[in-house]
Amino acid sequence: MRIAPLLGLIALLCSSIVVAADQASTAPAPIVTPLMTKPLQDYPNKEVLMLTVEYPPGAVESAHRHDAHAFVYVLEGSIVMGVAGSEPVTLNPGQTFHEGPDDVHTIGRNASKEKPAKFVVFLLKDRDKPAVIPVDDRKR
Repeated sequence: MRIAPLLGLIALLCSSIVVAADQASTAPAPIVTPLMTKPLQDYPNKEVLMLTVEYPPGAVESAHRHDAHAFVYVLEGSIVMGVAGSEPVTLNPGQTFHEGPDDVHTIGRNASKEKPAKFVVFLLKDRDKPAVIPVDDRKR
């Protein structure tokens, strides 16, 4: 009769370990804050989208495209950026990065698992297109 409560306790402990392991393997998502969108009268159907991106410690982005020119300026922390066909780079405050409209952003992550990172992004894009286009890993 004492075996049933013991088995219940073991099952509870095992499920807690599985949940904790699953949470540890899931990296935090970036926090994106739009700051401004401005149509460009001199460039028909174009706009600039300005936003900040915060990478919590350990944050990782999934592969994506912008179908735009993306200009990145690091405000704090260190980030690792890379596009298909190029070596990744680690950027620190004051450093910049550019992605072209045809680039596939394959690497975007916080270089630190202890400290947050933050950067500003300017996107020069078509007004009717989304800012971020997910990329299927199988198509890279």
